This record gives sequence, C-alpha cells and structure tokens, in this order.
Amino acid sequence: MLSHEGLTGAEHVATLLANEPMSAVYASTMGRAMQTVAPLARSLGLPMTTLADLRERRLSGAPVDDHAAAVAWCWANPEAALPGGESNHAARRRGVAAVSELAGRHEGEVIVVGTHGNLLALILQHWLPSVDYAFWSRLTMPDVYTLTLRDKAPPELARLWDAGNHFVPVSMAQDG
Repeated sequence: MLSHEGLTGAEHVATLLANEPMSAVYASTMGRAMQTVAPLARSLGLPMTTLADLRERRLSGAPVDDHAAAVAWCWANPEAALPGGESNHAARRRGVAAVSELAGRHEGEVIVVGTHGNLLALILQHWLPSVDYAFWSRLTMPDVYTLTLRDKAPPELARLWDAGNHFVPVSMAQDG
C-alpha cells in the first residue's frame, strides 16, 4: 500500500505523462506498482495490464538488517543470491525478457511499465552497462525514466522526475 506521499507521487506521475502518446500501461502485480500507474491509466483512458515478471526481485528469504548493504552486495556479486533470494543476474534476465516482449508487442509505440527500483535498475543495466548500485541508490519513489530503444541506434535514457518534481534529462554514458 502506498503512503500518502506515494499516492501524491502517483498523481504527479499521471500529470507528468498525461499528454504523452501512450498506447498501453503495464505494471507489476505488486500493489505499490499498480497504485503508482493507476492514476495515469485512468487519465489516459487505458486499461492497466499486470505482468508478474515486472515484480521486484526477491532480495532474501528473510528480513535483512541493512537493506542497502544487502543490495550493494548483490550488485557486487551479480551471480550470487542471499539465502532464499534472487540474484541480480536472474532478476535482470526476467525483467529484460518482460520488457523485450512488451517492446516487441508494441513496436513503434510508447508504453508505460510500472515496476520496482531494483528491477528497474537491473533492466536498464542490460541496455546501459553504466547503470549500477550508485544509480539504484539515487532512485526516488516514485521515479520516472524514459528508455528509448531503436534498431541500430544506442539506447537513450532520460529522467523525467526529481525531488522538485521537474523534468530533468539525464545523460548516461554507455560502456564500450
């Protein structure tokens, strides 16, 4: 369940994107992601479709004392997982497969994908290897990025959200 601040953020997401030519709205099956994109879906007159593979990665099977330290360890050891958790590698593979399938289904269209911070960073890292733990640690809740994928062109990433709720483009350097 979103907090009052989260619900306010969700309404602002709808305001930021209300005039964009969206053709579909997808969200994780987890309540926070659905609540975040629901106002946008309503304002655009589009159904919100849930997709289980957009769920947040399971960090551990048990509560962790220091969440940020556990996430940092996972970023430093992408093939490994805490007991009962999902590795960064496995979560990224799952998230990228979901986003790639949606991109193929909506070729040439603009869609909204509501997911969770750690999975978002892992998905973005697939196309922009410079996305790392530091990038994840700077994410806000909510946060809005556009990822533009084109054949034979480097991916483009822009941040549309900041603490002051303004459009803020971000340039990400691609490794290699």
